[in-house]
Amino acid sequence: MAELNSSPQQSGSKHKRKRINARVDLTAMVDLAFLLITFFIMTTTLAKTKAMDVAMPVDGPNDFIPASRSFTICLGKNNQVMWYLGELKNPIIPPTVTNFSNDGLRHAIIETSKMIRDKYGKNMIVLVKPSNHAVYSNVVSTLDELNITQIPSYAIVDIAQPDVDALKLRNIY
Repeated sequence: MAELNSSPQQSGSKHKRKRINARVDLTAMVDLAFLLITFFIMTTTLAKTKAMDVAMPVDGPNDFIPASRSFTICLGKNNQVMWYLGELKNPIIPPTVTNFSNDGLRHAIIETSKMIRDKYGKNMIVLVKPSNHAVYSNVVSTLDELNITQIPSYAIVDIAQPDVDALKLRNIY
């Protein structure tokens, strides 16, 4: 509250002047400021988490995956990817090294998916195999590419020794 003190102040001079000291009490202003800060903190939403749904299989009988529709992506070092169609020992499309650009992995997924859909009338099944030298962002980028290209069936599996040897042969392990 504002208070006015009207007691006269005397100065050392011959003239008598009245000085009025005005003192403003800011308690109410501080209370209002803290109420507003509390209000905005309680009503503001901070960063919302962005999560991708990943359906993990339940334990049960193993389903047979035909090699003609299995597209394997092996993640190596330095943002490099090796992909092939079929089995590594007898591939339908031989192992190819690419990156995460639009002309890289995305193009390979789109073209191979289109070829499999035209030939078999079914969707391809993608196996993502991160190596020990792959970084987490490569796995996320791969899952993003699978979502962008609308691949409904994919799995993240452990990398096998033949795949590691193929990555070493191409100098991306």
